[in-house]
Amino acid sequence: MHSILKILSAFCLLVTSIVAAQSSSYWQQHVDYTMEVTMNVDNYQYTGTQKLVYTNNSPEELSRVYYHLYFNAFQPGSEMDIRLQNIQDPDGRMMTQEKKSRIASLSDEEMGYLHATSLLQDGEKVDFQEEGTVLVVELAKPIPPGGKTTFDMVFRGQVPLQVRRSGRNSEEGVALSMSQWYPKLAEYDFEGWHADPYIAREFHGVWGDFDVKLTIDKNYTVGGSGYLQNPQEVGHGYETPGTKVKKQKGKTLTWHFKAPKVHDFMWAADPDYLHDTLQVENGPMLHFLYKDNKDIIDNWKKLQPKTAELMKFFSKNIGEYPYDQYSVIQGGDGGMEYAMSTLITGERKFGSLVGVTAHEMAHSWFQHVLATNESKHEWMDEGFTTFISSLAMNEVMKENKQNPFEGSYRGYYNLVGSGKEQPQTTHADRYHLNFAYGIAAYSKGSIFLSQLGYIIGQDKLMETVRKYYEEFKFKHPTPNDVKRIAEKVSGMELDWYLTDWTQTTNTIDYAITGLEGVDGKTEVNLERKGLMPMPLDILVVFEDGSQETFYAPLRMMRGEKENPYPQFTRTILEDWPWAYPTYSFTINKPMENIKAVMIDPSQLMADIDQENNVWQKGE
Repeated sequence: MHSILKILSAFCLLVTSIVAAQSSSYWQQHVDYTMEVTMNVDNYQYTGTQKLVYTNNSPEELSRVYYHLYFNAFQPGSEMDIRLQNIQDPDGRMMTQEKKSRIASLSDEEMGYLHATSLLQDGEKVDFQEEGTVLVVELAKPIPPGGKTTFDMVFRGQVPLQVRRSGRNSEEGVALSMSQWYPKLAEYDFEGWHADPYIAREFHGVWGDFDVKLTIDKNYTVGGSGYLQNPQEVGHGYETPGTKVKKQKGKTLTWHFKAPKVHDFMWAADPDYLHDTLQVENGPMLHFLYKDNKDIIDNWKKLQPKTAELMKFFSKNIGEYPYDQYSVIQGGDGGMEYAMSTLITGERKFGSLVGVTAHEMAHSWFQHVLATNESKHEWMDEGFTTFISSLAMNEVMKENKQNPFEGSYRGYYNLVGSGKEQPQTTHADRYHLNFAYGIAAYSKGSIFLSQLGYIIGQDKLMETVRKYYEEFKFKHPTPNDVKRIAEKVSGMELDWYLTDWTQTTNTIDYAITGLEGVDGKTEVNLERKGLMPMPLDILVVFEDGSQETFYAPLRMMRGEKENPYPQFTRTILEDWPWAYPTYSFTINKPMENIKAVMIDPSQLMADIDQENNVWQKGE
């Protein structure tokens, strides 16, 4: 009898655990990295050990894991190389003057590589196989739901002659730009594994804590992710002001960094870096590392207070920056965001230097705290960053643009006109053209928010951004998550907007087809020419100079926004059901009193034909 009770009890526990797993809501994996790395600055080769504690918070048992080995992309014949040779509009930074792949011409001493030489799971050897930029690992024992395991790896790498983002000896003379340099565990989430090969551009990583010791030539200044643990031993501008640094024997220094609650770790090093710091009031310490080049020093000095202004702007309008430092570092081959830091090229005009800093810093929120899957939803990080950095530049640089997003709209209209558009749901590596990817991710992604402000109201939009940050920081939000936040804030139904804008290439095109005088009143006739539905703001200008607005809500929104033009009288019209291609409303004044009618005076609705949005008397 007791044995039967034990069996029943065990069965009940099993059922309970299965039900709990099935009914659980959000979960995400966790990693703790402890790495010790030695860099040889003479041949740009490095060796390292990595202890990785992996927590399986998923409801599934895992029998296999994957690592990214990004540096293997920088080898002749790699998937990145072949893609570069076959895409119609390759990235110019990756091409020679003869329009050939720079990767294809790398010698054995110039190419990059990253190899695991041994790997243990809880002290037991595992089988692993390198497949280009991905390491496939068959576990010695499965990791149960809620379980932890420890991987101990020995690895070696070679830093490529810089081709894209990472590498050595950049065109501006930076020695080491060390991004995506370590064996990085792939993300596993509710969709499964994301062990994408490194072919083009974007990333996805597991949240965790990093403890990194880097041994390098003592003449090199290092900066990047994390907090330096031994500043008084290292110096190089990190020591407490006014104190002396303990003199180290030998030719190398070991830098010890810790980076909590991040999903990436970058560092850069150069023997000629200048290192400045600036404390943001009620914010983080800013670090600036840039080449000792007289032609750029003034711009980098002027950049520093602007960076503090940008930090305050983003913290106010999105949410407080959650770390205690941020580093702006000359390196890379353009601009790229990393945890607590960015690599940017430094030989720029001042406005460009501020602009790239604004964009990459904004990524600290839209990617390095709100960690979307860039490969699948690249428009969420690039687009949202473009949106908020456009607002920031308008204020910090006093650009005073009436529409700070006009560049994004212009880019989107060019893409539509080209006939090369693909839906934003396209994987970042699968775009037919880099041109189509860039505009879909940056421009159309930015318009997703600016146009959302047109739909739900500007105040509701910024409330949505702040609430989105607060609810999903240190998580991996999806497109549906930001849509649901906007719905809760606005009280509207917005699934139609997410669907049409991001999952199709449907366009917006509304037209004023004519005005008619009827019994001393005026009938305005409208037509929906594009497939994508939208609510309409309509401005009417009268001959006496007065103005009035009319608002046609979209029926499927099931709601209405507040009057965006409180200085004018607004009439809320009947809902316009999407299936009806035409719509009419009446103005209670004779036609001879009307001077002009305009759809969307804000021009935040991405209507692809602006010409038919305006009616003017006499035309």
